[in-house]
Amino acid sequence: MIGLPRSSLYYEAVPETTENLRLMRLIDEQYLKRPFFGSRQMTYWLQRHGYVTNRKRVQRLMRLMGLEAIYPRPRTSVPGEGHMVYPYLLRNLEIIRPNQVWSADITYVPLAEGFLYLVAILDWYSRYVLSWRLSNSLEESFCLEALEEALGRARPEIFNTDQGAQFTGQAWTGRLLEAGVLISMDGKGRALDNVFVERLWRTVKYEEIYLKAYEGVAECRTGLRSYFPFYNRERPHQSLAGRTPWEVYRGQEKKRGRDSLEQGSEGSSRLRRSLTSARTSPALGLVPLRGSVATLPIPCAPQGPGRAGKRTSPAKVT
Repeated sequence: MIGLPRSSLYYEAVPETTENLRLMRLIDEQYLKRPFFGSRQMTYWLQRHGYVTNRKRVQRLMRLMGLEAIYPRPRTSVPGEGHMVYPYLLRNLEIIRPNQVWSADITYVPLAEGFLYLVAILDWYSRYVLSWRLSNSLEESFCLEALEEALGRARPEIFNTDQGAQFTGQAWTGRLLEAGVLISMDGKGRALDNVFVERLWRTVKYEEIYLKAYEGVAECRTGLRSYFPFYNRERPHQSLAGRTPWEVYRGQEKKRGRDSLEQGSEGSSRLRRSLTSARTSPALGLVPLRGSVATLPIPCAPQGPGRAGKRTSPAKVT
């Protein structure tokens, strides 16, 4: 009607209002303190602090942020098409070395005008952050980028996540199975299955994100690019006896390497002594001992149809 081709027209999403962004920031801060707050309790809390809002509005904002109350409850989600759920493998498992268990999660990052999503991959034993990515949508691509970077550094025996859509899709699970990694997923109603990543979010937000109050994407990316090296290499952790994640992550790897080297040297010495005492012919060369070969973890079989999880994927904004 106005003489423009349809291919040149597109819908631009309406950004959230300043008031909604302020409510989202408050919801995020309160959720870190009280993760059992659902939309009803969060609405009461906001109203008691003088904010005019209703439960429907809070529900929408919490869905947009990917937040839901943590408490035991029956299954209410519809299985996602093509998604599979794997068993939880960490129950009663003693975590005793780096790269034994990794985990990943996504959190909401408030900006002055808008918001982003942050994904991080963490080594459970050392609390070392192997990789992270930012995105303005919940498309799985930024999670896969973080996964590829982490797998470029090392390979875990077990990878644990929640049952969010980004971690149950074929692209994510297929890449882990291809790398020979056992897949573990949080059980329904188990709030503490991914507790170390939840603690990471609390630390990052209180020590960096809330203090800096980023204006935009570039500032946020620059701030986190500076913070995560500090977290990994400079920040002492009480749970690590005052050491940094990097010291624990690399220190344990080097110790295992020295132990293997020492065991190999002792074995070679015993072999030489044995051959000498037996008056072995000079024509017989010494055969170096081979080190023990690590057995690759066997991918676990899917346990049945899964669910898309608590997060939904809005249209990607380039």
